[in-house]
Parts: sequence; structure tokens; C-alpha cells
Amino acid sequence: MKLKSLFAALLSTAAVSLAYADINVGVLVSATGPAASLGIPEKNTFALMPTSIGGQKVNYIVLDDASDTTTAVKNTRKLLSEDKVDVIIGSTITPNSLAMVDVAAEAETPMISMAASARIVEPMDAKRRWVFKTPQNDVQMSTAITEHMTNNNIKTVAFIGFSDAYGEGWWQEFSKIAEARKLKVVASERYNRADTSVTGQVLKIMSTNPDAVLIAGSGTPAAMPQKTLKEKGYKGKIYQTHGVANNDFLRVGGKDVEGTFLPAGPVLVAAQLPDSNPVKKSALDYIKKYEAAHGPGSVSTFGAHAWDAGLLLANAIPTALKKAKPGSKEFRAALRDALEGTKDLYAAHGVYSMTPTDHLGLDQRSRVMVRIENGKWVAQK
Repeated sequence: MKLKSLFAALLSTAAVSLAYADINVGVLVSATGPAASLGIPEKNTFALMPTSIGGQKVNYIVLDDASDTTTAVKNTRKLLSEDKVDVIIGSTITPNSLAMVDVAAEAETPMISMAASARIVEPMDAKRRWVFKTPQNDVQMSTAITEHMTNNNIKTVAFIGFSDAYGEGWWQEFSKIAEARKLKVVASERYNRADTSVTGQVLKIMSTNPDAVLIAGSGTPAAMPQKTLKEKGYKGKIYQTHGVANNDFLRVGGKDVEGTFLPAGPVLVAAQLPDSNPVKKSALDYIKKYEAAHGPGSVSTFGAHAWDAGLLLANAIPTALKKAKPGSKEFRAALRDALEGTKDLYAAHGVYSMTPTDHLGLDQRSRVMVRIENGKWVAQK
């Protein structure tokens, strides 16, 4: 009788322990290396995340991949095998995120990327069904740029981008849309994130005399082609991608980035948006929280990508908890399903509504054209 009572007590203790198991969130950011200006605000943002969701304690295990693909894969495997995480958030940049997809899918663990390329979630297949993302696709932003170019009578354009998945993704999408809009691409050049000179590429571009140049880079390394263009006397319009939307780019670029056009998430210019904009309130909410911790003017769009990943997770966890307990294969599957079922979630960068074939879920409300004027971001009407 005593043995039966002891066994029952052990079962009861185990059940209580299971019921209150922590939710472990593995986070990968590029807090050092060439993408540090993107990864640091993301890392800072995770300190603002809720530590309890749906009555369950949430632990954020944050690792730095140093902007390196091999390190990103190694850290992903560590989070899955050693820390037994229920979900992965990361990484900061496209090459790292693409490399992580196979690892997350193999472990049947949902992953929310904070990188931009559409190839992270498209085309949908057995691996990508486990993967979601928060930044606007290069497709969406390429459309915004080409619309602005044609509206401003630009006929010829040159392209220079990173010689990695970010640059190639932008080239593929931008070149297709440019052709459809009758924009003639007269040059296409590449450079590495860690390069110290792009003079050769810039001279080739300038020899074609383009009306505009699109630089497909991210963070502070995206400033180098623009500074070189200005140094060599280029007078045409210069466009950047949403990969430069932070204050470090403004600091490094200085006067050479004045007049730059780029598409960005609404959080970058939230205070300038009309009150009727559906994203303004949620964007300002993030800005208020971040600047309370890090000071006025410290917010960036990249931290907001992390914030939106946290909002997606906070929205999905209560639904998943109704089906399974954290730490189990069943919970990871339920969390994946709940993320895919996200509808009308207002966040810092837009309104998210996922489907089985769309694991980004943002529409045109997630972008605004911006111009750099007097060292500040100014929304274009």
C-alpha cells in the first residue's frame, strides 16, 4: 500500500513538474562581425521580452554567431541538442538563416528568422514549413524601389550588392521587377561584406553613366560603395535597401549618404506617420520600450524585427499550450501550427497574417519610402 502511495506521489510530482516546464527559446544574433550594427539592437531587444507567457516561464538563450555561417549552424545544433529549445529565433543575416533552415527542419523545431531574403521561406516545402520570418521580403522592397524610380523618370540603373545570399536574392528579385517596369540595368557588380575597397566596381558602374544606383547591402558595410561613388563624383540618385535602416549607417555614411532613398519598415519613421496608419500605434509602443532602456534615438528597424518575432511567439504560445507541454515534440509541432495560424497581429513592422504558403504574412502596410535628409530619416509621401 505504501509502495502504491509513493508511486502515486511520484506521478503527481512529475505531472506538476511537466505542467510548469519552462519554455526555452534559442536566439541567434550577429552581435559581432560585419553585421554587428544589425545584431546588437536585436540582442538588446530580447532583454525587453516577456519572461512569462500563458502562465509559463520563458527563458531566452542568446548566442552570438559573429556574422559567420559556420558558427550559426554550430550554435543552432547546440541550442537544439544541449539546451533542448522549443523554438529558434534567428539569425540576423540571410546567409546564416538559410544555413540554419536544414538544422531546424531536421529537428522539427519552429524557427523565426530576422533576415530579409524571401528564399528563407520560399518556395514552401517540407523544410520551410518549419520556418517563419519577420523582415519584409526583398520582393516587396524591390517593388517599392522600382515604383519610386519610374515615378522619378529614372531610365537606367546600376546594381552593386553583397556577394552572398543577401545580394543575390536582391539581384534576382530587383532585376526581374526592373525589367517588367522597363528599367534598363546597365551594370551588376558584387563585393564582400569585409572588403575594404570597391573602387574597381564603382568605376565600372560609372562608365555606364546610370541615372541611379541601387546598393544591396546591409549595415555599415553598405556605406562603402556609396562613399566611393560620391568620392568619384557620381551625381545620380542612390538607393539602398532596408538593410541599412539604423543610426550606425548614418554615422558611418555621414554627408555621403545624404539624399539616399530606401524602403523601410514603418517603425523607422513611426512618429511621422498619420494617426490613421494601422501600424503607427504598435510601432511607437516598441520605440517607447526600447528607448526607455537605451536612450532617445537609439531604436533601429533591426531590433524591431526581433520584437516582432517575440510578438509572434507570444501570440502563438497560449494556443500551443492547449495541445502540449513545453519540451516535447508535440509542443514544437503545436507551436509551428499556431505560428502558421497567426492572423491580424499588429506589430512594429506591419500586420502579420500567415498562411500555409506564406510564412511572412506582411502586406503593403509594412513598408514606406524614406529619404535621408540632414542625417535623419524622412518619410516620403
